[in-house]
Amino acid sequence: MKLSDELPVDHRLAAVYRIGAGLCGAILLVFGILGFTNQLAFFNTSGTQVAGLSTNGLLSLISVVVGLVLIAGAVIGGNVASMVNMTVGSLFILSGFVHIFILDKSANILDFGMSNVIFSFVMGLLILTFGMYGRVTGGLPHDNPYWRSRHPEQAAREDSARRGAAAGGPPRLTGGAGARPVTRETGPRLPGA
Repeated sequence: MKLSDELPVDHRLAAVYRIGAGLCGAILLVFGILGFTNQLAFFNTSGTQVAGLSTNGLLSLISVVVGLVLIAGAVIGGNVASMVNMTVGSLFILSGFVHIFILDKSANILDFGMSNVIFSFVMGLLILTFGMYGRVTGGLPHDNPYWRSRHPEQAAREDSARRGAAAGGPPRLTGGAGARPVTRETGPRLPGA
């Protein structure tokens, strides 16, 4: 099963993916533009602050590019927005872990401070949550396409029961070979009954 194949284009979760990508993309785009308006040097590591975060020209450029990628995902929507959210969110979390170890070292070319690391974790989790919403949980409703792809036999039985109900008869679910039919009136057969 591929996560990108099961969600119909017009599914109600697509709005969540789009809103998440657009909102987070706009925040990153504004941060990057604010860095450019301060005319920061590209590899400056002097600790120049924009919106409470250390930044330089390179981090501003990366913020603008990632913001535009998220906004493009929001415009496209559907599975694309979800996959973009999950990918970018994972990269933000990875960036936070990497920058924890290089905070006071010469390898910190993006001029990250501890506030940037915390921002990376928070933004990464937020974006990742928007991308995974409705895809990864133990309590998916039975009409969710991800639940249906993970439980095809039960989904087929439920579809059959719905077709039977639409045809005018009571829905009949069977619990397997040789089991008595289960209807809404009689309920499921309990073990030992």
